[in-house]
Amino acid sequence: MNELSQLWSSLQSSLPTILGGQSWATWISWQWPRMLWLLGLIPVLALAYIWLTTRRQRRAQRWSQLEFVEVDGQRTSAATTRRRERIPRLLWLLAFVALILALGRPQAVIPLPTRLESVILAMDVSGSMRATDLKPNRIAAAQTAAKAFIEDQPDHVKIGIVAIAGTAAVTQSPTRNREELVQALDRIQLQRGTAIGSGLLISLVTLMPHSGIDTDAIMNGQSATPAVPNAARKAAAETFKPVPPGSNSQAAIVLLSDGQSNTGPEVDKVVALAAERGVRIFTVGMGTTEGITLSADGWSMRVRLDEQALRKIAETTDGDYFRAANTKELNEIYRGLSRQLTFEKQHLTEITSLFVAVGALAMVVAAMLSMLWFGRIL
Repeated sequence: MNELSQLWSSLQSSLPTILGGQSWATWISWQWPRMLWLLGLIPVLALAYIWLTTRRQRRAQRWSQLEFVEVDGQRTSAATTRRRERIPRLLWLLAFVALILALGRPQAVIPLPTRLESVILAMDVSGSMRATDLKPNRIAAAQTAAKAFIEDQPDHVKIGIVAIAGTAAVTQSPTRNREELVQALDRIQLQRGTAIGSGLLISLVTLMPHSGIDTDAIMNGQSATPAVPNAARKAAAETFKPVPPGSNSQAAIVLLSDGQSNTGPEVDKVVALAAERGVRIFTVGMGTTEGITLSADGWSMRVRLDEQALRKIAETTDGDYFRAANTKELNEIYRGLSRQLTFEKQHLTEITSLFVAVGALAMVVAAMLSMLWFGRIL
């Protein structure tokens, strides 16, 4: 009885490790939680097992006094035999627990491969990118990291580049040609001003040209989808229905900036448009919150990292915010983004079959080991 209690305690303590460091109670939800009361049968099964093995107790006591025993014609260490007996018992216990948990119809949010088709790299090319807190400077580090990011994307993914300064412009429309993308990055020229709202708007319209968004109206501070002469745009605007943030797995925007916008349309309004269309925006912050002073061509400016603004953009669209404190971190962020963009968070998925499979496998292995070592199933 004590031995089975120890086995049960061992199984309980190992569950968080099996589930990736999380408690099984928080990692999984249950459709039929009342069925979990059947776990109370485990002690009953343990008692039944002890009753069935009573006939072998005398033999087990003899083993404790012998150095070797003979099982199926083979001479085996008594200590080894006792250890071997514990393994099938643990597997049977695991099998019963897994099958009972399966009756509760477990479900979990499981990352699955996305159908990502297009990504826009929206890059800040304002004067603050001259800062040398990333070596040799921010813009050079950003170009190098962006090139590595492009190379990591699957061949079927189209990538576009939008440059953000006082205005925003598409420097490379979405394409699968990696050489054209590299050349577009090399052509980037720094300019004054930072219009993050414009950059995100141009990126969104580039990803979704038939979304019904009136770019000119938004730039002029009007409604996002006014009644305009363009019949196709008007029809798209009238039939548009918002979707949950982050639900569009085919498109994403990666914004690299220090987060300080000083011109262009309101960032929050443009971000809301992206969220309503399910487009995730991943933001990468460059620089420090304390800021540094830059001087060039007879003028100077104080540039700071606005983490709050970048974090809000990401959270609103179900994206993620990253902080690049140095060139190495920036490269690691882009590599991580390459992996993250290939997966999406799905709605709750029932994983009953997984528990059934674990239980069945544990039963088969336990039975095979018992037959191999002792010539019996139990």
